[in-house]
Order: sequence, then C-alpha cells, then structure tokens
Amino acid sequence: MLGRSAFGLGSWNTWDRMDFGDAVRLLRTAVDAGVTLFDVAHYDFGPHAENSRTDILFGEAVRQAGIAREDYVLCGKLWLWDYPRSGFAEQLRTSLGRIGTGYADLVVVGDYRERPDVPRVVTEVAEQIRAGRIGGWGVNNWLAADLDAALEFADREGLPGPEFAQLKYSIARRSMAEGEPYRKHFTSGRLALQASDVFEGGVLLGNASPSRKIGADVGGIRSAIVDASAEVGRVAADFGATRAQLALAFCLAYEPVANVLFGVSRVEQLTDNLGALLLAREHGPEIRAALDHLRLDQAVNPDGSW
Repeated sequence: MLGRSAFGLGSWNTWDRMDFGDAVRLLRTAVDAGVTLFDVAHYDFGPHAENSRTDILFGEAVRQAGIAREDYVLCGKLWLWDYPRSGFAEQLRTSLGRIGTGYADLVVVGDYRERPDVPRVVTEVAEQIRAGRIGGWGVNNWLAADLDAALEFADREGLPGPEFAQLKYSIARRSMAEGEPYRKHFTSGRLALQASDVFEGGVLLGNASPSRKIGADVGGIRSAIVDASAEVGRVAADFGATRAQLALAFCLAYEPVANVLFGVSRVEQLTDNLGALLLAREHGPEIRAALDHLRLDQAVNPDGSW
C-alpha cells in the first residue's frame, strides 16, 4: 500500500503552521500530482502534548479540498508512550474522531521509552485490523530485536505482522536503515522502508537553526550535519538540482525505500520536491555515490539501541 505514492506528506504540526486556505490548496495540488499518502497523527499526547490541532485541521482541509476518502491513504500512529494504559482502541477512537474518518489505511506503532510487551502489541493491532479500523501496520524506530520478535510472533500465531518500518533516513543518517538488523528484512521483501526526517528538520537544506520543533538528534550528530550542509548545496548544484530535490532523490534511489515523507507549507515547495522523482530516475546511483562521504552516523548502533 505504501507503493501507491512515492511521496507522503508528514504531519508533525505541519497543518498548524499554515493558513487554512493554503492547506486546502496544498492538499488538492498534492493529490492531483499523485501524492496520496498522508501521515497524520494525534500529536497532543505523551511527550507531544502541546495542544496540537494538526490532525483536526487536516481533516477539515481535506474535506474542503473535495478529496474523497477513497482517494488518499491515511497513515496514522499508535503510540506506546503510555501503553497499555492507553490502549489502541481508545487511541484510534480519539485520533480518527479528530480527523473525521472511520478508519486508517495504515498505522505506525511507536515510539517507546520502555520495551513493550511485543505479543500484546501484535495481538491488539490484529484486533483493530479485524474490527476494520486499520488496514495494516508498521513500526517506528523499534529496536531490531523487538521487530524480529513481532514478526516471529505474528507468523507463529497467524496474525498480521508489520509491513513496513518508518525510520529516520537521510543523506547524513543511514545506520538503522542500511544496517544489517533492518536491512535483512528489506532485502528479503518482508518489509518496506518509509523514510522520514529526510531534511533533518531543514538543517540539510541550509537552515542551521530551525525555529520550529524538529526530530531528535540521535547520536548527537546535528552540529556535524550543519557543517555538512554546504557540501550538500555544492553537490546539488553539480546536478542542477535544489537541496531538497537532492535529499529526496538520495532516499528514493535506495532500493528498499517505498515511500519518502516530508513536510511542506507552500505549494511551491511541493512542486519543487516533485522534481526529485525524475532526478532519482536519471541520476540515482550517481547521486548516492557523490554523497557517500556524508554519512555521519557511522558510530550509531544500527540495531536501534542508541
């Protein structure tokens, strides 16, 4: 299902940061261009409890844009911050109700501070699939050992296991996605890779100090990424591309990648990003070779145990 759209619009407070009319136009433009996957979660929860209305605004904007529910793929999230006290049925009632829909095509299960009861997680996800509230699921930054346990338990019990992994993956951060603990599942075809945080919150695009909240700096390498951003610009210029196009093309050219998530706040940014599709097709291997030296997280454990 991830393969229906090479790109997905992620929603970590994306829609909160936009004028509502601009959001409507952006959604309409995206769907018309074939960008039909939207990562939309209830973020006013756990460590993200910041009165975010991004999911509510998305639901309102997608309806205002005249986009039928069957014309887009909704990828939600089930959080493990307060699990199992906050169960999956309860979380889905809240998140789907805020968006204004009856089901999510996909959900990403994660993150966690303490290792979860994996059999319970797999079983409860399966219950929500049977109930028709979700269509399939993936994991978000799980320890590789927990992913292995989930796949093994699902196979043994005849339950639907994870179909994809949403991982930080970019020019600079590659260890989890390319490391053997996860790669074995990608190369076998068992899992697809959904690349997230591909711009490092804008740092790879030349914004050294983003004013908005961005993803965690796993491994403490962000200052090195700031230093490397100028080189990203130089390589982009060599290919006649923008930094954003280069960063996206780098990810698209990695064979396990089925979908790349990014956030934009203007139609012009979306249009520019779409240029990465042709760039990856025409120059993917060259781009990856030209950027190989900018892998900055070699010291990070590839099994996810940071």
